[in-house]
Amino acid sequence: MNLKNKVQLMGNLGFDPEVREIAKGRKVARLSVATHSGHTNSEGEKVTTTQWHTVVAWGRMAEMVERVLHKGCTVAVEGRLVHRTYDGKDGHKRYVTEVVLSDFQLLRVSSAKAA
Repeated sequence: MNLKNKVQLMGNLGFDPEVREIAKGRKVARLSVATHSGHTNSEGEKVTTTQWHTVVAWGRMAEMVERVLHKGCTVAVEGRLVHRTYDGKDGHKRYVTEVVLSDFQLLRVSSAKAA
């Protein structure tokens, strides 16, 4: 049995990718992708819930993200789910869940950049 860690999301970017250079000029990009789901509550009202997902791209993938994606774009992302911890500046342990990007597809350009 071949078990895989694979995540696929379709959503909108909440802000322009945050790109920075790390050791030896390698880039890392951080994105925030909003997904929406809905249901009808017991009163018959439609309720929409938004989830924000942190997506991280490394190396050439980060460079592509920097060139192509911006706030408001609708994008399909694919990657693997990673959980990690770190100690915050206040000394408290922080827990983070991220999608490490392996591929993406631009589905719609936001109207702000299209003009």
